[in-house]
Parts: sequence; structure tokens; C-alpha cells
Amino acid sequence: MSDSIGWILVAFVLYLLGMVAVGAAYTKKNNSAEDYFLGGRSLGGFVAALSAQASDMSGWLLMGLPGSIYAYGTGQSWIAIGLFIGTVCNWLFISGRLRRYTIRANNSLTLPTYFENRFHDKKKILLLISSITIVIFFLVYTASALAAGGKLFNSVFGVDYRIALTIGALVILIYTFLGGFLAVCTTDFIQGTLMLIALLVVPLIALAIVGPGNMSAAVEATGVAGGSAAFFDLLTNGERPYTAVEIISQLAWGLGYFGMPHILVRFMAVRDEKELKKSKGVAIVWVLLSLGFACVIGAVGRAYLPTVLDGNDSEKVFIEMIIRIFTKEYSMPVIGGLFLCGILAAIMSTADSQLLVTASSVAEDIYKGVINKDADDKKVLRLSRITVIVVAVLAYVIALDPNSSIMGLVSNAWAGFGSAFGPIVLLSLFWKRTNLQGAVAGIVSGALAVIVWDYLPLVNAADGRVTLGTSTGLYSLVVGFVLSFVCIVIFSLATKEPDRSILAEFEDVAQKKA
Repeated sequence: MSDSIGWILVAFVLYLLGMVAVGAAYTKKNNSAEDYFLGGRSLGGFVAALSAQASDMSGWLLMGLPGSIYAYGTGQSWIAIGLFIGTVCNWLFISGRLRRYTIRANNSLTLPTYFENRFHDKKKILLLISSITIVIFFLVYTASALAAGGKLFNSVFGVDYRIALTIGALVILIYTFLGGFLAVCTTDFIQGTLMLIALLVVPLIALAIVGPGNMSAAVEATGVAGGSAAFFDLLTNGERPYTAVEIISQLAWGLGYFGMPHILVRFMAVRDEKELKKSKGVAIVWVLLSLGFACVIGAVGRAYLPTVLDGNDSEKVFIEMIIRIFTKEYSMPVIGGLFLCGILAAIMSTADSQLLVTASSVAEDIYKGVINKDADDKKVLRLSRITVIVVAVLAYVIALDPNSSIMGLVSNAWAGFGSAFGPIVLLSLFWKRTNLQGAVAGIVSGALAVIVWDYLPLVNAADGRVTLGTSTGLYSLVVGFVLSFVCIVIFSLATKEPDRSILAEFEDVAQKKA
């Protein structure tokens, strides 16, 4: 077993060195802020597609979602269904229009600058509040990715969680710091490919070992709540039927896509409309396969693994499956190491994107946009790299708790972005009456709704005060998204309509003149 771990370690080291090498290779190509943040809008279709989806899914795809299904049953697949619908809608309806509008709106490099230019916000109110929102929620989101990396190294090598966390954070920090957007997208392309191979191969091998006809009996033997019938029932959550609120809450994850800065920036960076059309098909197929097989991992893992994983350890189901298959069933530790790198790839592909978007918000939007408008590209690049370090350190501190739930951290950050930015992205692209006042109201109300719903204990319960989210069972994204959407409409209609120049830009984009 020690020899096997040694070969797995070799695979990890080679993979991590390769990612750092990519970052170093792209260092000289970052001559401007546009290069560092958008790669000069030069992404090809396949790279854009896999980069967007790899940066989207994170360690949550290979740890959080399978762990949830492993623990509670296939009913947890409603989240995957909602995410698939959201992905399809995002690529079909948002990607092309957002790319055109960001170019028409004074070549906007980031989501906050798009909001500023879209609504001609000369006072830079939108720029500031949207940038602050990005920094707050990406701290939580990046922490979830770093926590996943710590759990991976801890589970595979038995390394102390905090040491493992430090190793993963340092590698992500190095290649993001050096290479910027092109390095992140190139590594994401490699990581997205590796993730998909791991997702497809491992559960099929485990299923073959268990035997498809033995699945129910094997799951039953684990003592799963409600028995195997409940475990494989899409409408059952553990021992009881799903409520309408629970299904709505899980499907609502799909709404988050419209407000994810690290995904939307990929649409902005694609080379041209032809490449974007290519990206759509690749991305939709990738996410269908990856979400579907992530659910299969949770179900098959329950039947395959001899020891039941309790609590947050259920998020290690895919890791334990890979180790068992390639060190006990078959003696192929290097292959196992490569597949474990697929999990590491999922973690790194999201963390690097989040660091870069946060850096762009601080350096490009807050510093150059508000504090020092005359800052040159060298100063912006320098501050961006400093920001990458600072955010990584803060996220590292948040992730230091080894009992932190990957699913919980991702859920909170996803709700924050989806509520704050989702409605305004949609309405800014498709409703010309949207104005500056409505945009401000939408971002503020959406972000605050999530914070109040998830973090403030306002309700008395038998075991003390709890949050509204805990009390109602309703996902904060539902509340925040609806409230933000309504506020945008009400404030826009109650105040002055946009001036002619803003309406002219909207029509140019709508008629594809941009």
C-alpha cells in the first residue's frame, strides 16, 4: 500500500509542476490589463467551453454533489437537474448577447465595468458596490475550493488537513499569480478534460465490480435511511418524501448561473461569434455528462465502498472509490493518481478563476475605476497580483476549519452571486427600460437578502435562535433572486427612463450591430 501511495504522490507532483509550468509560460504574454484579465479576448471555442464549465463546477462536482447523494439518496439529483437547465439557458441566451454588449459598452473587461458602462454610471456607484459584493462572496467561494483541496490531500496521503490545505493553496496561487487569464483558461481546459475522464471511468468500473443487479441489495446492506427503495427514489429525501419547497430550492441552483462572474467572464473573452457557437455545444454536452456521472458516483459509491462514510466524510466518496479500485482491486496506482488529479483539477480550476476575478475587481474596478483613474497598466497588474495573494490568504484562513462543509460554503456563495448579479445581468441584456437606480437596488437587495437569510439568527426555535433559511428550508437564492428582480423593475419604473444614448446602445446589441 505504501508503494501505491508513493506512485500516487509521483502523479500528483508531476501534475502540479505541469500546472505551475503553464503559469510560467504565460507570464510574458501579459502586457496589459486586458491580457491579464481577458486574454486579449482571444479564447477559442473549445478552450472557452471547458474553461467555463471547469471553473464552474469545482470540487463541489466531485466531492459535494456525490457526497450529498451518497448520504441522502438520488433525490439530491434535483440540484444537478437545476444546474443543467441553468447552464443551457446561460449558453443559449446570455453568452452571445453579453459578449456583444461588453464590447459595445466601452470594451468592458469585468462584470462591474460592464454595469458601469451599460448604465453610464459616472459616479461609479455600481462599480463600487458590485466589486465589494464580488470580494465578499468570492472569499467564501474560494475557501470552499481550498477546503476541498485540503480534504483531498488529507484523505489520500494522511497529511494533516492544515498542511494539505497549505500545499494546494500555494500551487493555485503560483500559477494564477504568474500567468493570469490565459494560464487559468489553459489549465482549466486540461483540468476539464481530466475531470470528465475521471467522472466517466471510475463509476463504471465500480458498477461492474458491484454488478448492476446487486446495487439495491448492496445499498440496503449499508443501513441507508429509508432503505434502498427510498435511496433510489427521486422524490424521497432520506426517509421522507420531498416537499415542494425542497424541490424548488434545489432546482433554483440553476438561477445562480446568470450571476457568476467567473463564468460570465468566459463569454466576454471568446474570440468571435463563430467560436462562441462551437463553445455552446461542447459546454452543454460536458455539463450533461459531468453532472449525470457525479450523481452516479454517489449512488454507486454507496453500494461499492465497504465502510459507510459519516457526516462530512461522505464528501470523500469519490476519493475512496479511486483509491480502492486502483490500489486494492487493481494494482495501477499511477492511473489512480491521475484520476485523483481529476478531483484536484476540479478544485484548482475554480479557485484560480475566483482569485483572478476578485483581483480584477480590486485592481481594475476599485483601484483604477474609483481611486486612481490615471493608473497605468503596470500598476494595475502589480496590484492584481498582490490582490491574488491577499485573497488567497484570507480564503485560506476561512478554510482552516477541517469540519467545514464544501457543500455549505458553495451554497452560500452561489446564492450570493446569483441573487446580487443574476437579475441585473438578465434585465440589463433584455429589458431596455432598466436604469441605474434599478440596477443599484437590485444588486444591494439581492446580496443583503442572502446575508440576512443565511447568516442572521432571527427565528426562535426549540434549540435556540436559527436563521430564516434553517427555519423555512427555502434556499436563499430563491428569495434573493426574486427580491432583486422585483426591486429592479419597481425602481426602474419609478425613476427616470434611460437617456437616448443608452437606449441606442441597447438597440445596437439587440440587432447585432455591435
